Amino acid sequence: MKNPFLAGKKVYLRPLEPSDAPRMVGWMNDPDVRRTLGIARPLSEQSEQDFIDKVTRNPNEVGFAIVARRDDRFIGTAGLMQIDWFARLAGFGISIGDTSRWGLGYGTETTRLVTDYAFDTLNLNRVWLHVYDINPAGIRVYERVGYRREGLLRQGAYRDGAYRDVLAMAILREDWQAARTRPGRASAAPGRSRPATKTRARRSR
Repeated sequence: MKNPFLAGKKVYLRPLEPSDAPRMVGWMNDPDVRRTLGIARPLSEQSEQDFIDKVTRNPNEVGFAIVARRDDRFIGTAGLMQIDWFARLAGFGISIGDTSRWGLGYGTETTRLVTDYAFDTLNLNRVWLHVYDINPAGIRVYERVGYRREGLLRQGAYRDGAYRDVLAMAILREDWQAARTRPGRASAAPGRSRPATKTRARRSR
């Protein structure tokens, strides 16, 4: 593992680096990947460099590179955005850009790692996300981790040539604490305890 910040059994999360931009831009321009993301324009490597720089410098965002432990391969990004330190809440976003790694549990473990970090390290009280209704796999992941459906933004997005509903989901600290005590909850390997976007709500350019 290279510069791990949080570690699970399948993945570890490290800070985003400028050298990640070339792989990220390929993912963001892939129709299969961007279908469930808030991206409608072609992106350049410079735009990804700018995104990495923005996340790194913004005190109200935390970005991670997702790396598969089995071969140390960079496979996606995740993080927290729009952190409100007064209300103790933040948005969550994730994208497994490497489509060969879809359906292998990497997204579930990453979601759990970042959610645990939000509550256990940052002392947040609420983490929210938005997910398109055309992303049932993502919805299942979030519900598995403990996120609940809170509302529906009717025709809140345009994808695949049609207006789509957007689900508003969130998890509260009390939900997270209850989920941790449920039998059978997979526990991740401990990450480092110091502080350090298939939806990618992280995209706010």
